[in-house]
Amino acid sequence: MAQGIAAQTHSDREVIAPSLREIAADWSADQEVFRHTHWGKAMMWIFLLSDTFIFSCFLTGYMTMRSSAVLPWPNTAEVFALVIGGQKIPLILIAIMTFVLISSSGTMAMAVNFGYRRDKRKTAALMILTALFGATFVGMQAFEWTKLIFEEGVRPWANPMGAPQFGASFFMITGFHGLHVSCGVILLLIIASKVARGHYDTAGDYSAVEIAGLYWHFVDLVWVFIFAFFYLW
Repeated sequence: MAQGIAAQTHSDREVIAPSLREIAADWSADQEVFRHTHWGKAMMWIFLLSDTFIFSCFLTGYMTMRSSAVLPWPNTAEVFALVIGGQKIPLILIAIMTFVLISSSGTMAMAVNFGYRRDKRKTAALMILTALFGATFVGMQAFEWTKLIFEEGVRPWANPMGAPQFGASFFMITGFHGLHVSCGVILLLIIASKVARGHYDTAGDYSAVEIAGLYWHFVDLVWVFIFAFFYLW
């Protein structure tokens, strides 16, 4: 009886062990987990999905906060207006920022296209141009913050123009998005330098350009929602 149990246990080990070895070999090897999908691209999609939840929570919280505010909410057309030529133009800076970011999405799409064609010169140039658009956006956002803090006196905990929640929601949402744009600029410059040096020609894979493009298009799309819900509403 004991010998039979021992023999059965030994047999089970012989069946299980190869299966475990196969699983370990699959995970340790450079395998594509999702069929016909690049590993890095799949991971980027998962990251963007989690980021979507975060921005959705921010915007939902903002709308709830604004709807329940006791004090009047500031008029964004007046708060973010700029005086040009003696005339106060509402949301002109925000409109320019939006145009710059949407234009960067076009240059990024072109960079991905030339990446598929293995044209490293045009790919690197377009990625650098995209990064410059992103840096311009961040610079204008810094100007917007400076104007709001030093000229209007808005703080995350106070707002002389009305509801104090305005400052908290503004700095949280635009700051978090600006951080994403800044990280995207750094990522684009790193990948552009690798493209220019021929790193991806040696590897025979330009998927890193497309993965960076996914991130950048997501950042642009999020700004469209911020522009619509925060500045236009």
